[in-house]
Amino acid sequence: MTISPDEPTAPDVLTLLGEHLTDMYATSPAESVHALDPSALAAPGIRFWTARDSSGALLGCAALKELGPTDSELTSMRTTTAARGQGVGAAVLAHVLAAAAGRGVRTVHLETGTQDYFAPARRLYERAGFVPCPPFADYVLDPHSVFYRLSLTAPDVPATGPTAARPAS
Repeated sequence: MTISPDEPTAPDVLTLLGEHLTDMYATSPAESVHALDPSALAAPGIRFWTARDSSGALLGCAALKELGPTDSELTSMRTTTAARGQGVGAAVLAHVLAAAAGRGVRTVHLETGTQDYFAPARRLYERAGFVPCPPFADYVLDPHSVFYRLSLTAPDVPATGPTAARPAS
């Protein structure tokens, strides 16, 4: 598997991102969908990667959006249906986090859903060391969203209190 910078407008990536957006709107209320479309992923301040197998077939993607000089948001993380359960998501996540650290990012944030559909993603992020945190950037508390952060410079501690959104049971 090769993970490298790519264009969110490549034909196979457009298909994967289309599936991603379709699933997000099928799973969450429209006002709780924060997934970026391909044109937003091509904007300045966003780095985009894909994972591909040895034949060049797309396995997954992820993006990192700059929030400030030392803060970024992990977004648009997606694995193809055929590649799920094969470690692609973990490999892409590790690659993106290493790239972020290499650019001086100290904290990576993310938002994901609270519905059962998002449970595998939440487990992946928690295994990587992400901890729940209050909403960040322009996000607000939402029963359909959970927010996480990962310190790339020191051990992180879980956020507690009413602003730390938790996944629904």
